[in-house]
Amino acid sequence: MRKINQLDLFSGIGGFHLGFEKAGYKVKSYFSEVDKHAVAVYKHKFKDAEYVGSVTDVQGTDLPSIDLITFGSPCQDFSLAGKRKGMGGERSSLILEAIRLIGECRPRVFIWENVKGTFSSNSGEDFAAILQAFANIGGYRLEWQLLNTSWFLPQNRERIYLVGYSTNTKRNWRGVFPIGGNNTEDFTMEGSRKAVTKCLTARGQADLHSGLQLIKEVGDFRNDEGWRPRKDGLSPCLATRRSSEQDVSTMPPIIKGSRIRRLTPIECERLQGFPDNHTEYGNYDGEVKKMSNTQRYKQCGNAVTTDVVQAIAEKIKPLFK
Repeated sequence: MRKINQLDLFSGIGGFHLGFEKAGYKVKSYFSEVDKHAVAVYKHKFKDAEYVGSVTDVQGTDLPSIDLITFGSPCQDFSLAGKRKGMGGERSSLILEAIRLIGECRPRVFIWENVKGTFSSNSGEDFAAILQAFANIGGYRLEWQLLNTSWFLPQNRERIYLVGYSTNTKRNWRGVFPIGGNNTEDFTMEGSRKAVTKCLTARGQADLHSGLQLIKEVGDFRNDEGWRPRKDGLSPCLATRRSSEQDVSTMPPIIKGSRIRRLTPIECERLQGFPDNHTEYGNYDGEVKKMSNTQRYKQCGNAVTTDVVQAIAEKIKPLFK
């Protein structure tokens, strides 16, 4: 597989970059992110990557030829757990900056990831507006599917993935989706799907043993209801908010076995498909520093699942030949 130039917007800790590498691509990334801790992790883990600042400052004319644009634009205003401001929200409207850069860079492929709530935000009008904005760029076919991390890893995390690629693609190209689904073996570790956890969030803590074989019961804890076991055996989705007495749903996944405990940072990394200790250190302007657990949870909860990205990257390899 030849080397590709990736513009990684709202890059977080490099989930898209790593997912393509896991699929066998040689990736040169130009990444944009405003969270200093995520930037530090990205710089530390991907030494050849170049930081290009905030998405609002990136100009296509300042970049080399870009083959791939990836972005999981801020989703808080679309989230089912959020205030559902949709495209009217300040953070979610940043997707328009990504659309601008697609038009300026004209990559072979672009991939957008966002929360399930985008489908229903403002009675579906926001998703329709986003599709129209993509279509207005011109020259791209669009495909999308709701994918679940639980088809690959032990976390129940549903996200929309939309792929845009050239309308000049050969007729024998069979497209990207569908990928996975309920008719496939979702997750097998030690031969049991009962070891799957809830979707990881960045607000909590975690500590999974390799293989999750010690788990007897998985659930979460609400300040108003207390311990709540999950009948499906899946971990709740990793979130990005800190726990608080005001938000009764912000506690992280909990494992109830010989003792009750939260997930560790390493377990959160594993549930997102990252190598152990991917978020342990960051490069802050040339100085490598240890990352706090609070930041490690947040970065994992904000990340895309690398194994899901890998599955998409495998399907679109013919587009880069």
